[in-house]
Amino acid sequence: MTLVLRRAGYDVAEAATGLAAIDQTRATRPDLIIMDLGLPGITGDEATARLKADPSTKDIPVIVNTAFDKKSSLVKRAMGVGAAEILHKPTSLKTLQEVVRRYLSSVYTLTPTSSNPALFDSPIK
Repeated sequence: MTLVLRRAGYDVAEAATGLAAIDQTRATRPDLIIMDLGLPGITGDEATARLKADPSTKDIPVIVNTAFDKKSSLVKRAMGVGAAEILHKPTSLKTLQEVVRRYLSSVYTLTPTSSNPALFDSPIK
């Protein structure tokens, strides 16, 4: 996912754990978060809950990308605490790009950076 988004012209920051995701979000203030639920330490639903409870990060959309079933308590909790959308793995690259564009189109005007329409100036921080 990171490679695809970077090749599409987005700036991407990564975090390997739930706590690192919270720290990274507070430090970089991204325009969009793509959160896995099966993270070490604290799970993605808990990280999402903490981000949504923090006034400085609560308005950042969180898209959950997970292999957990729709009926999983983790998925239900993530939606309950404010995740904007759930993508279920395996997520197609086309779907990923469409979702990212949809959430970032309200932040940026997407304009091609070259003759390749898949490349945009709009970064994910």
